Amino acid sequence: MSIIQMLVKEMEQEAQTTLKMLERVPDDKYQWSPHEKSMNIQQLATHIAELPTWVPLVLNTTELDFAVNAYKPIPITNTADLLTSFEKAFSESKAQLEKASDADLLPDWTMRNGEVIYFVCTKGEVIRTTFSQIVHHRAQLGVYLRLLNIPIPGSYGPSADEQGF
Repeated sequence: MSIIQMLVKEMEQEAQTTLKMLERVPDDKYQWSPHEKSMNIQQLATHIAELPTWVPLVLNTTELDFAVNAYKPIPITNTADLLTSFEKAFSESKAQLEKASDADLLPDWTMRNGEVIYFVCTKGEVIRTTFSQIVHHRAQLGVYLRLLNIPIPGSYGPSADEQGF
């Protein structure tokens, strides 16, 4: 199995879990956040839904410079649009990844803000880190949902809500 095939398989598996989590976001809680320093649900869920777009970004560029390309989140205000956005980002990103070769993962890719360089890694490393970011933020969303007393879906097996604990 090639590295691309392994990444596609992981992307598909994580997308199923991410979709289950995003489906639980209630339309009436988009402005809620657990703390003043925390993102609200709208910001967090939108970020999760958009993260798959980093795969083609990384494959088709050599860097992201926030000084030149400021982040502008898609305005999502309900769960139906959230799911549509995630599914579109996932399917387009998966298609780009499936067209890539293992050799496409080897060049360096840079994240910067003007002269400040955050990191330089291979494109393969950045794609894997993107998957980790999705899992990380999905776990944050799980905490938000738990605090709102919304049952949490299982990720790598059943959750306590699915077990009846």
